[in-house]
Amino acid sequence: MSEEKTLNFPDLLCLDDYSGDFSSYFQAVYNVFETDFIKSYPRYNNCKVAVRKYPEVEGLHRTFYHITHEGVDENDRKPDLRRMERIRFPKFIINNNQHDEILIWKNRRGKDKRVLMLNDNQNYIVILTERKDFYLFITAYYIEQNHRKRKLIKEHEAYKNTKTA
Repeated sequence: MSEEKTLNFPDLLCLDDYSGDFSSYFQAVYNVFETDFIKSYPRYNNCKVAVRKYPEVEGLHRTFYHITHEGVDENDRKPDLRRMERIRFPKFIINNNQHDEILIWKNRRGKDKRVLMLNDNQNYIVILTERKDFYLFITAYYIEQNHRKRKLIKEHEAYKNTKTA
């Protein structure tokens, strides 16, 4: 683990920085995603972290849509400013996964082996799925509800306890 005391997260990318012009803001958010995950990519455990493009949603990479929009119905999600503001966080967390402030554990969702990376201070989680020679970036989001965060921390603790038992 890293010995650096505190992680210095990237600045939020706020709608106010674009004078409330949502179209310009949306493009800027997409540009960060494109730079971080399409033109280049982070690595986890020496493997590429790839993003899912298809099926596209409204002409957008599926992963971009998923990490910047919110809603239960996958085909009718709405833009979420808290998710969009934190567009720089996923790559930052993946690249800093060895730091003590990043809680990492694994779980299963259906047939998928998932890797979860949580930063408690920022209430932010990144979720990857293991593939044969790479990881697939599934989602990332700001955790708004305290009970959800407590549940995730409890899952991390249970995972840690099984690894040390």
